[in-house]
Amino acid sequence: MRVLFVCTGNICRSPMAERLLARMLPGAAAASAGTHARPGSPMEPLAATQLAALGGDPGGFAARRLESAAVAGADLVLGMAREHREAAVRLHPAAMARCFTLAEYVRLGGGPRVPPPAPDADDIADPYGRPEDVMHACADRIARQVSELARLLGSRSAERLFAATR
Repeated sequence: MRVLFVCTGNICRSPMAERLLARMLPGAAAASAGTHARPGSPMEPLAATQLAALGGDPGGFAARRLESAAVAGADLVLGMAREHREAAVRLHPAAMARCFTLAEYVRLGGGPRVPPPAPDADDIADPYGRPEDVMHACADRIARQVSELARLLGSRSAERLFAATR
């Protein structure tokens, strides 16, 4: 299973999700990219600190820009916000059925139908340049979402859900 996480700069949210999924679900090939990334940039220091506190490894990370080939090669593309999901679909329209926000995929993966959320409820706000408590809250939300994602992807019901999107 190849999972691509997408955010804006690929220095906070998507690298945290990538590294947490790699730790929680070793069989998944996790990667990340940013819609406006500066390739080669290191992880934002507060994001790296939060990731390490959650048991993830920030070492050796380098930002990557979102490209069509990465979207095409992913089994599942998970944006941190709707704008990231939409950017992935614009780059590779054939991937539309396997592009979601992280929160959306987790919410839909539970099985029972739920009422639609508020328009921005599936977005994980960008903590870049904000105080440490905002970064901490962002990292905590990503960790909870990725933990649920790992549970879903590791279960047979997730395999059926994933097969339906292909």
